[in-house]
Amino acid sequence: MRQLRFYRVARFAALCLSAGVLALTSTLGCWAQEPPAAGVHEFKMTAKKYQFDPNTLTVKKGEKVRLVITALDRDHGFKLEAFGINQKLMKGDPATIEFTADKAGTFPFQCSEFCGLGHGRMKGKLVVEEQ
Repeated sequence: MRQLRFYRVARFAALCLSAGVLALTSTLGCWAQEPPAAGVHEFKMTAKKYQFDPNTLTVKKGEKVRLVITALDRDHGFKLEAFGINQKLMKGDPATIEFTADKAGTFPFQCSEFCGLGHGRMKGKLVVEEQ
């Protein structure tokens, strides 16, 4: 009887210890992740079958912009000519593009890798507003 009670207490203690280690590891993992840099306007985007999502991006003049774009169905491209950007987007591999929106206006972007019959419709716009 004593052995059974000891076994139960030991098993309970081991479970509590495991849960505590897991919680601590998760917390440390959160601390280890780098937060987004202050003053950076980040957009997570997808590229797939003739569309960017979102296809309209709005920022303030002078802001640093970070685009994290994932091509979901095949290789695509991202071309924002006004800011000298032309990035190939490999399927399933998030691409990070950073720049400073240093001029106001509305600037078109499009897919720069031929991706099929609807390739010409794969467009969007960056709206940079005065502060």
